[in-house]
Amino acid sequence: MEAKTNLIHLEGLGKHFRVLNRREGLGGALLDLFSRNYRTIKAVDGLSLDIGAGEIVGFLGPNGAGKSTTIKMMTGVLSPTMGDVTVNGMNPFRERIRFVRGIGVVFGQRTQLWWELPVRESFRLLKEIFAIPTEIYERNLKRFEELVHLDRLYGQQVRNLSLGQRMLCDIAASFLHDPSIIFLDEPTIGLDVAVKAQIRTLIRELNREKGTTIILTTHDIGDVEALCKRIVLIDKGRLIYDGATESFNRLFGSYRTLRLLAREGETDTMLALLPTVTERFAVSAIDTENAASQWFSVTIDQEKTNLSDVLSWALTSLPVRDVKIQEISTESVIAKVYAGGLAPNAEGGPT
Repeated sequence: MEAKTNLIHLEGLGKHFRVLNRREGLGGALLDLFSRNYRTIKAVDGLSLDIGAGEIVGFLGPNGAGKSTTIKMMTGVLSPTMGDVTVNGMNPFRERIRFVRGIGVVFGQRTQLWWELPVRESFRLLKEIFAIPTEIYERNLKRFEELVHLDRLYGQQVRNLSLGQRMLCDIAASFLHDPSIIFLDEPTIGLDVAVKAQIRTLIRELNREKGTTIILTTHDIGDVEALCKRIVLIDKGRLIYDGATESFNRLFGSYRTLRLLAREGETDTMLALLPTVTERFAVSAIDTENAASQWFSVTIDQEKTNLSDVLSWALTSLPVRDVKIQEISTESVIAKVYAGGLAPNAEGGPT
């Protein structure tokens, strides 16, 4: 099989920030005016990575892992402290004007559309900005309409769109000029199941048809399972896993978190009774979200324990007021990696 061309190449990439060690109080603030007492924070630390044309890569890690800093270097917003970054054959920072014409970006739900204009007028402005030929522009609009019926939103002002509708329009806008690479930051956060499904369909089908390389940062494991064949996991600026989603899922995909809300005034009873779940079932962890919370979390490995069995037992044996079921969090995955659940090899892949 022919090897894919690497559109993104990172070699020993690093970004370090100097931060002043601030003192407390007014006197400390005055002393800080003349202080040279700095510390260095390594947001990204020697990251090496290659991403091929047409891949959808889940770029994962806990908060503060260095994901956003890495993305900013790949999009030319930040200049690296050390190492090299090449995207689409260019240095994103040094060749930024030429470079940005070939990428699409949806970051942090910050819209690239014009707030007071209807969606169609925003698209027309983007057509002029990117000098999109009319034939390509009309063809792409037609495809958006076929996939997610986007034409129903063309006449609405962007400010009047729901969050899900706006995210659909922003993602469509990022594909409008046929970029070779698209960076998507939490595209489904805060959205309901139906809109998530639409967004995933849009991303998956446009990637299949256009061969667009997509870098997806998300805390939603459902997005990863639905879209990505490859996962890159970083923490503290370092690569700790780079491999197939299937391998990742074999290790962590069976985990689910059962969240239980104690009835009013029965938090202590819940605390006393909940540990008995370990006597009846094979569970991975039990914890509270914070010291004052009435929510309790039970992490379950479904290969060893049936989630429905634990849920039935909890509803009949514990003072439960409400229940939620979630995929295992990225932070929990990181903890399991460090606990030996996944041992990366020298290239960052699974052993």
